[in-house]
Amino acid sequence: MTYPVNHMPKCKPEYLPPSCIAILSQLANLYPVLCPVTQGLIEGINAALNTRKEDDGFNNELTRTDIIKCIQSERVRFRGVNLSGLDLSKLDLSFVDFSYACLKGVFFSRANLQCAKFRDVDAEGSIFHNATLRECEFTGANLRGALLAGANLQSANLQDACLIDCSFCGADLRSAHLQTADLTNANLEGANLEGANLKGAKLSNANLKGANLQRAYLRHVNLRDTHLEGAKLDGANLLGAIR
Repeated sequence: MTYPVNHMPKCKPEYLPPSCIAILSQLANLYPVLCPVTQGLIEGINAALNTRKEDDGFNNELTRTDIIKCIQSERVRFRGVNLSGLDLSKLDLSFVDFSYACLKGVFFSRANLQCAKFRDVDAEGSIFHNATLRECEFTGANLRGALLAGANLQSANLQDACLIDCSFCGADLRSAHLQTADLTNANLEGANLEGANLKGAKLSNANLKGANLQRAYLRHVNLRDTHLEGAKLDGANLLGAIR
């Protein structure tokens, strides 16, 4: 059916799903001469996009639904993508590559993230409560203030990561790589760090009360301001450690 220009059916952009808005915006800009109402369409779409950005405050590029569709593929990469503030809890995100992405305030609670890559991500304030993070790579990641209580981080690589003010209460960090990680003010009460490598890690004011540090590598680590009441240190390598 053909409509006169002034009587074309209207659809408010704010009622369209994000994927449709993105496609319409691209088409409107690619084919302006074919659509007499292009300018109004572009203005409406831009207004809707700006309204959504103001509402969520994170300017994320994808939704939870988009993520679910993507992870059905064999190789999934979100390298450098802004996913701030999304709820990705309870999803199977194993082996997904999030390197260099912005993950501020993302909810990963109870998600399966085994072998996922978080290299150099900005995940400040993110929630990993009870998530599976076995063998994950967090090299150089910013996890300041993140919640990782009860998370499974066995053999995870957290070298050079910023873990300031993080909560690892009851977390499983057996054989984790924490070389030169900054754990200043971190809460590791009751965490299992058996066999973990903490060479060069910063533990100023870190809470390790009741933590299991058996066979952990703590050579030349400054433990003077670290809270170790009730911690298990049997077999730990403390050569040169400052206490």
